[in-house]
Amino acid sequence: MIWLVGNKGQLGKDIERLLMERQKPFVSSDTEVDIADGTAVERFCAGGEIEWIVNCAAYTAVDRAETEQDKAFSINALGAGNLAEAAKKLGAGLVHISTDYVFDGTKGGAYTEEDSPCPVGVYGKSKLEGETLIRERIDAHYIIRTSWLYGQNGKNFVLTMLRLFNERDEVDVVVDQYGSPTWTVDLAGAILYLVDHGRGKYGTYHYSGEGKTTWHGFAKRIYARARELGVIRKDVVINPIKTSQYRTDAKRPENSYLSKQKIMKTFSIEIPNWGDSLDKFFREMIDR
Repeated sequence: MIWLVGNKGQLGKDIERLLMERQKPFVSSDTEVDIADGTAVERFCAGGEIEWIVNCAAYTAVDRAETEQDKAFSINALGAGNLAEAAKKLGAGLVHISTDYVFDGTKGGAYTEEDSPCPVGVYGKSKLEGETLIRERIDAHYIIRTSWLYGQNGKNFVLTMLRLFNERDEVDVVVDQYGSPTWTVDLAGAILYLVDHGRGKYGTYHYSGEGKTTWHGFAKRIYARARELGVIRKDVVINPIKTSQYRTDAKRPENSYLSKQKIMKTFSIEIPNWGDSLDKFFREMIDR
């Protein structure tokens, strides 16, 4: 039995869909179980035969986290720790989703799992604290750091760009931050592969789409495919701007590029190129 935590988020919805398609036994929850409340977590687990907890719950409002620090840490840190404690008591394994924001983004090349985290904002700090609590409380865990996540549900860069392309004739997009877009369907499949075939090779792994681009390059690819498929029916100019021209409350990492060599070699997982996955995303959108 799998307990899927955060089933109403964009990643959680795709994992839940895969679980149903594969007819795997699971229970799911979202805000109705407050993971920051250890007693509530224990109560939910009582009497169940849970073998895995997959935690997709997170406070992801990066800018708002700067002023809502308690809320960010309660979900991303305390909540993660409570789930780790529950998994240990159950004799279950834990899969936890973390982020590229645990790094400051100043490295010249791809970040590996061996690089020392150094978050610069509250969101990244809260996610790193969650990682720490998990490692302290349970050995049987997979911490998966990902980046630039998008899917058919929730709020994400792709859906935001599609909305802006329909509303405006010009859109400004940052050109000096780079990383790897990650389709939720790809990540969901990798998570369930680890649950089924991980064979105890626990630890921290990076997973994001293969290849790298900038936010501006990502936006151009989104527009080109949307225009070609008729999702967008007008011309839009996509202006490249620097991070200094786009003010936000929280600092973004300039480099979000994650090395995936560890997860690919350890589990023989093939990771699709981010552009190919974006094409599949659009085909799925049209078929719905």
